[in-house]
Amino acid sequence: MLKVGMGTPDFELVDHELNKVRLSSIKGKVVLVFYPGAFTSVCEKELCTFRDMIAKFNNLNATIFGISIDSPFANKAFAEKNRINFRLLSDFGGLVSKEYGGVHENFIGIPNYTVAKRAVFVVEDGKVLYAWVTEDPRVEPPYEEVEKVL
Repeated sequence: MLKVGMGTPDFELVDHELNKVRLSSIKGKVVLVFYPGAFTSVCEKELCTFRDMIAKFNNLNATIFGISIDSPFANKAFAEKNRINFRLLSDFGGLVSKEYGGVHENFIGIPNYTVAKRAVFVVEDGKVLYAWVTEDPRVEPPYEEVEKVL
């Protein structure tokens, strides 16, 4: 897991509109919200909370991305259903999730079912400014801490 002060691995993922996003090309602070799965109750609540905070992030010149191991097609349907107003990135295969906050393997007892751990990172200029990861996928992040870091 990445910790505050560490360098951030660069990545390129596809968003829910099938556009490529490279982390190193984003200027300013970036909030990376890793979530286990689209259409799950806690993930829906979490991403809708970040959706509702987007004006604050914009005023602080921060860009937010949701990241899951779901396909871009599942992320698109999830974004549309919940009117998510930021890009959802597909980490299909879980490589980026493993580098950042980790994954749950054999999730809920299903063999070969892997999901991202719920995690939030604030990064800027290739460095981790804030890191939060939970082992319990039912726990939401401390939204106020994220806002304070920004």
